[in-house]
Amino acid sequence: MTVFQLSEKIGFPPPHLAEGEGLLAVGGDLSPQRLLLAYKMGIFPWYSADDPIIWWSPDPRLLLYPSELRISRSLKKVISKNPFRLTMDTAFVQVICECASVRTEKGDGTWIVDEMIEAYCRLHQYGFAHSVEAWQGDRLAGGLYGVSLGRSFFGESMFMRVSNASKVAFVKLVQQLEKWKFDLIDCQVHTDHLNRFGAREIPRKKFLDQLEKSLKKTTLQGKWHFD
Repeated sequence: MTVFQLSEKIGFPPPHLAEGEGLLAVGGDLSPQRLLLAYKMGIFPWYSADDPIIWWSPDPRLLLYPSELRISRSLKKVISKNPFRLTMDTAFVQVICECASVRTEKGDGTWIVDEMIEAYCRLHQYGFAHSVEAWQGDRLAGGLYGVSLGRSFFGESMFMRVSNASKVAFVKLVQQLEKWKFDLIDCQVHTDHLNRFGAREIPRKKFLDQLEKSLKKTTLQGKWHFD
C-alpha cells in the first residue's frame, strides 16, 4: 500500500494512485492554495484531531446532479409551509462550528477540527466557501457549507437543531445551483441520506472528467444570495 508524504511544495500525486477506499497522501497544510488545488484534482482532506492531515480521493464518487434532485412527498409538504427563513453566506462561521458541535455533543468524533475551521473560514473570506442557513426567528435551526469552483459544488457538512432544517436548506441550495447551471454536487462518499435525494455513485475517472470540464466555467466567487 502506497501513501504519499506531501512536502512543503504545493502539489499532489495523481488521484488514480489512491489506495483502498481513497487514501492518497498525508501531510502538507491547509493553505487556501493547497485546498483549492486539492478540490480541482478531486481530492479532499479528512482526518481526526490526533492524526496528520490525510487526503482522499475515493472511487467510486458520490455525486448529485442538480436536475436529478428527488424530494420526498413528506418533505415537499414541509417546504410548502415555509417553516424557515433561508439565507446564504450570512453565518458561515456559526454554521461550520455547529457542524462540528452536533457531532461532538453526540459523542461522535469529528474531522471538523479547529485547524479545518480556520482553513475553510479563510476560503469563505476569499469567496470560495459558502454556507446556507435555515433560521427560525433569530435562531440558527440548521445549515450546511461547502466549496465552489467552476460550476461544481463540493459539499462538506450539514447540521440541524430543528427537524428538517438541514434538509430544507439542502433542497433550496440544489435548486439554486440548478438555476445557476451548476454541473454537479460532490457528495464524496455513499450515504443513504444523500441517496434519497438522488445522489448516485460514479467511477472516479468519470467524475474527474466531468470535473475538468466544469472547472473551465466561471467560478461564482464572492458572497452568494438566493435569487
